[in-house]
Amino acid sequence: MRRSVLAPAAVILVAVFSGGWFLQQGVEQQQNVYSQVRLFEEVVDHVSARFVDPVDRSRLYDSAIEGVLRDLGDPNTSFLPAQAYENLRIRTEGEYGGVGLEITERNGLITVVTPLPGTPGTRAGMRAGDAIVEVEGESTEGWSVDDAVDRLRGRPGTDVAVTVRRRGVDAPIPFTVTRAVIELLSVPFAVEVAEGIGYVPLQMVSESSSREIRDAISSLQEDGLRGLILDLRGNPGGLLDEGVAISDLFLDPGDAIVETRGRSVGQNETFAATRPQSYGDLPVVVLVDERSASASEIVAGALQDHDRALVIGATSYGKGSVQTLYQLHGGNVLKLTTARWFTPSGRSIQMDPEDRDSRVRRATIALDGSPVERQDGIERPPFQTFGGRVVYGGGGITPDLIVVPDTLTSDESEAVRTLYRGAGTFNVALFDFAVKYLQEHPQLEPGFQLTPTEMGGFYESLVEQGLEVEREVFDAAGRYVMYHVGREIALQKWGDEGQFRQVMARDLQLRRAMELLEEADTPRGLFTLAGSAFDAAPPSGSVESEGATTEAHAAGGPETDEPGRE
Repeated sequence: MRRSVLAPAAVILVAVFSGGWFLQQGVEQQQNVYSQVRLFEEVVDHVSARFVDPVDRSRLYDSAIEGVLRDLGDPNTSFLPAQAYENLRIRTEGEYGGVGLEITERNGLITVVTPLPGTPGTRAGMRAGDAIVEVEGESTEGWSVDDAVDRLRGRPGTDVAVTVRRRGVDAPIPFTVTRAVIELLSVPFAVEVAEGIGYVPLQMVSESSSREIRDAISSLQEDGLRGLILDLRGNPGGLLDEGVAISDLFLDPGDAIVETRGRSVGQNETFAATRPQSYGDLPVVVLVDERSASASEIVAGALQDHDRALVIGATSYGKGSVQTLYQLHGGNVLKLTTARWFTPSGRSIQMDPEDRDSRVRRATIALDGSPVERQDGIERPPFQTFGGRVVYGGGGITPDLIVVPDTLTSDESEAVRTLYRGAGTFNVALFDFAVKYLQEHPQLEPGFQLTPTEMGGFYESLVEQGLEVEREVFDAAGRYVMYHVGREIALQKWGDEGQFRQVMARDLQLRRAMELLEEADTPRGLFTLAGSAFDAAPPSGSVESEGATTEAHAAGGPETDEPGRE
C-alpha cells in the first residue's frame, strides 16, 4: 500500500523537477540569445565610434548578414538588396517597362548589343553597335551598365530621349523612344532542323515558359511535326511551378514530376501532372549539359524517369535545392534554401560539391569555348525508370546517351587560353568587326563563309584594339576564332535563330539527336535506337563522340555574365 502511494508521488516529483529544468533551459537559451544580440550591438558601437578610420555603420550590419549566410556553406542562400531583387524578378517574371535594348560596356561606352525584335528600340531605328552617349540630356560618361538600365527603364507609355553615336555617321543621332512592356522570351525561336524534326530551345524557366513551349510546338505541328528536340543546354533554371508545368505538357495525369523534401512540413510535397498530355505519340529528345540547372533539371529528370524523352548530352549541373524568398524591411529579400528536389524515381538532383570540383579540375575546352569536364571516376548509383530502364543518380541528370561536344586539341586549347588573357579586348574586337562586316556586306546570305583574307582583317583589328597576340597563336586558335566570328556576324544580322543556323552543323549533340529522331517512329522506338533498353542491365558507361566510344565528359556549371537589359 505504501509503495503504491509513493510511486505516483515520485513520478509527480520527477515531473515537476524535470519540467522546471526544461523551463529553466528555455529561459537560459532565450537569455543567451539576448546576450549575444547585446554583445553584437556593443561591438558595432565601439567599431563605428572609435575605429581609427571612419566606418559606415550600415556596412557593418551588411557584413554581419553576409557572414551569417556564408557560414551556412550554401552558395544558393543569399541576401538580395532591393535592386538586386528587382533584377531577379524581371528575369523570372519576364516582363518590365523599357525600350527593349540589350546593352553592355564597350571601350568605356554604353553600347547596344542587340535591339530586341518588336520592341520600341527596334521600331525607333536603333542598331547593334550604337553607343548611347546621352539619356534625357545627361551624359553617360562614367556610367555602369546598371546606371544605364536604371535610366532607360520606366513606366510603360512614357518617353525617354536617347542620343547615340553610330559608326560611319559624324553627328550624334537623337531618338525619342516610348517605353512599353518588354517581354523577355524564354523560347527565342522554334525551327524545323530537318523534315518533320522540330527544335525548341528553352533559355530560362520563367512565368511564361510553359505557354511559350506550347505555342512553339503548335507552330511546328502546322508543318507536320514527327519528332521534337527540347534544348535545355545552358538553361540556369528559374521557377519551380513552371518547371512542373512544362513537364505536365508531356506526362499523363497523376504522373509524379518532382518531390521536395525539407525540414518543415510545408516543404515536403510531391508535384504531379494534372492534365492529359498533348503530345503522347511524339518522340522527344531533351538536350542537357553542365550548365543545365535547377528547374531545367526537374523537366529533364521527370521526362527521363517516365520514359517520355531520351536525354542526350552531358550530366547536368546538379542544382537540386529549393530557394524561398522572404520579404524583409526596405524592399530587401532573403533567398533561403529550404528544401531539396528529387526526381520521380527518387534520385537527388543535388550534386556533391566535391564531385563538381573534380569535374572542373580536369576540364578541356569545347569549340564554342565552354569547359568540357571529365566525369569518369564519379560513382553513380543506378536507379530504374518506370519502364525499367537504368538511369543514374549521384546528382544532376545523367543522360541516357552521353555525347561529347566538339573539343579543341591541346595545341588549340593552349592558343585559346592565350586569347582568354585578353578576353575583354577580344570580345570588343569581335563585336566591332561584326558590325563593320555587316556594313560592308549588306546583302549577306545565310551560310556565308569567311575567307582567309577576312580572318586576317580580324587579326589586324585585334592588334588595333591592343591585344598582344602573335599571328602564330592566332592561327593555332583558328577554328575557335572562325566559329565565334561567324556566330557573332550571324547574331547581329539575323538574331538568335540566324546564329543557331550558322553553327548548328558543328553541334555534335544536336546532330545525334536529329539522326535518332529521323529514324524513330515512336517514343519507344527512340529508346531502342539509342540502346537504352527497357528492363535492361546497367550499361558499361561508354559514351558517343563522332560515332566512337570514349570516356564520359561534361561541361562546367552555370556561369552568367549577362549584358544589361533595360
